Amino acid sequence: MMFSTSRVAFEPTNQSFGVHPKTLSNIEKNKNQDYLLFRPIYTKEELEATRYTHREVSGIKDSIAFGAIRLMRFGFDYSTGYVDKVGVMSEKQWLNRIVFLETVAGVPGMVAGMARHMRSLRLLRRDNGWIHTLLEEAENERMHLLTFMKLKNPGILFRSIVLITQGIFFNAYFLAYLISPQLCHRFVGYLEESAVHTYSLCLKDIEEGNIKHWKTLAAPEIARFYWQLGENATVRDVVAAVRCDEADHRDTNHTLADLKTDDPNPLA
Repeated sequence: MMFSTSRVAFEPTNQSFGVHPKTLSNIEKNKNQDYLLFRPIYTKEELEATRYTHREVSGIKDSIAFGAIRLMRFGFDYSTGYVDKVGVMSEKQWLNRIVFLETVAGVPGMVAGMARHMRSLRLLRRDNGWIHTLLEEAENERMHLLTFMKLKNPGILFRSIVLITQGIFFNAYFLAYLISPQLCHRFVGYLEESAVHTYSLCLKDIEEGNIKHWKTLAAPEIARFYWQLGENATVRDVVAAVRCDEADHRDTNHTLADLKTDDPNPLA
């Protein structure tokens, strides 16, 4: 198609890009799906079967990673008012905890994926399947955040703390990843162990604590679509799906931590 050199506003049409109107209609209906990376869809049995597991600390890198998680968790618990007991946390406290946690959990996958992407470009060779897995993790964590944002509207103080925390954590994790990717993946593995524990406690609180109404509260539309939960899904179903995701990230990062930098990704 020829374009005029005169300054006339160009109005794109379906024909301009060779897209049939019916095809364009299908794209519009599925536009949210088109932007998503791969993510697992769980059966009801899988949602209920996920359990907390812990990889034993072995060696100096594991000790550093686990020690960093314990220190980081102490700060998170204090800043979000988290109490590791059933029947103590209010809905507001749970949402503060979850939303703040997910703003941090979405950082490592993106940073690691970016670092490996740049390494691939710099060395002029393929990455052996790591980048996609890491970016899928980053998007998955971001979808957790977007889901729970439907239940909470953070104020300026909360948003300011998120901004400061992200600035510190992003740069610290990036520098650490350049030094030792294995240590960083072990760190994330232990972080996800902690996340599985947190969401398991949340599920117990839904059954026995102060957020029993989450058993009947309708799941946000974004969650029903993302995890394909069904029209009658509740927030409890969402929490169970998020726990499964965190368990998957836990196992993935512990696996990557056992590999050398140039090893093929067995999970790709």
